[in-house]
Amino acid sequence: KFIDSAELFNNTFKIAFFEEFSKPPEIEKIHIKDDDEYKILGVRSYGYGAFVNRIVKGKSLKMKVYQQAKPNHLYWCKVDTKNGAFGIITEDLADGIASSNMTFANLDINKINPEYVQILFRSKKFNEYMDSFVTGTTNRKYIRPSQLYDEIQIPLPPLNDADAIKQGLPTDITQEKLVAEYNQKIKEAEQAKQNAIEKEEEIETYLYKELGIQKAEKKEAKKRLHFVRFKDMERWDSEYLLTELIELNSDFPLVSYNNLFIDLYNGIPARHYSTEGVRFLKVADIRPNHISNHNIKHINSYKKTDLITENTLLITRKGTVGNSIFIKDNNKYTASSEVFIIKLDTQKVNGDYLSIINNSEFVQNQYREKNTGTIMPSISQNKLKEIKIPLPKSLEKQNDIVEKVSLIERTAKNYLDLSETLKTNAIKDFENIIFKTAVE
Repeated sequence: KFIDSAELFNNTFKIAFFEEFSKPPEIEKIHIKDDDEYKILGVRSYGYGAFVNRIVKGKSLKMKVYQQAKPNHLYWCKVDTKNGAFGIITEDLADGIASSNMTFANLDINKINPEYVQILFRSKKFNEYMDSFVTGTTNRKYIRPSQLYDEIQIPLPPLNDADAIKQGLPTDITQEKLVAEYNQKIKEAEQAKQNAIEKEEEIETYLYKELGIQKAEKKEAKKRLHFVRFKDMERWDSEYLLTELIELNSDFPLVSYNNLFIDLYNGIPARHYSTEGVRFLKVADIRPNHISNHNIKHINSYKKTDLITENTLLITRKGTVGNSIFIKDNNKYTASSEVFIIKLDTQKVNGDYLSIINNSEFVQNQYREKNTGTIMPSISQNKLKEIKIPLPKSLEKQNDIVEKVSLIERTAKNYLDLSETLKTNAIKDFENIIFKTAVE
């Protein structure tokens, strides 16, 4: 069912068909040469725009005729058009080429600001309007180029102040100002995100200084015949002997996980999720020292012993290897079979301290050394037990470190939350101007 643009858009502005500010372009055909290198362009959904999908030699391309992109072209896939998969060709993408499955529209920059168009495609509400024109099968939904020009409309504020004055319109809202306001919020969001990254790096710096950790260096593996004293070897397997080893140094004793774990087992498989029940933690949910609430899953078929009790350490063991969090809640979660569930010797180690150190580069380097598999890395229980951390004997010292790091983590999280809020408000404020009804 088509969404009526008259019911959707703010009629304070002119509502214009695409043909009023764009037209089919004259496309230069590129004949592929085997030894030349080419940038093949792609386009992301939800308004994330055009990008260089890959750079390849001509001989690897089956199609031998491509289309040359040009600046200020609107770019999309004519055989799979949905979810805002449109992009503007910027100057840095103008040397890219596109296959015959893709198409372009030439934007008249004297009428339309290309950035304004790109922001439109980041709007969920606008994409719902666009998708109401989509036809085709499940895997091939598209909008015909002729439809774009003749049937689809957008709100068209004046281009800039000069254009507003020329049209006898107020200058308070123009495409130029909408783009500037949106970009300013995105710039502030990126700065907040950068502040969060710097705070997270501050944690690493603090830990290294407080624990007297030296930057981990790899010992060069011996590639020729050499002799070893077996009593000095932790492992005798060829993987260990032939791999470059990470040298670990700290002012505090290095203690293996084997000496800190009381119990270690894997979580449970889950094939059927439900809308209610107990939260099921997937590998993707377990981030360094926090749980992600993106794409939450529940299960209602489990044994009581599957519930994670309070004061339990979780470490991811497959895919993303080595992320950890110390759980303080009782019977609130279950966890995937690709997650280690660990009970600690709390007389020796503070669980929060162990998780903080586990997520540091000092330990993550050890995971990279000990895990197996390239496409889907994983680590065994035995290899996990070999990992070493610097461990102050004093629990009070460990507690002090946890308190300091937790403070930095909270500040970093505040910056991340601010970044997300600014990004959300950037598109929301834009939408609230161009649409008739406010966006919640």
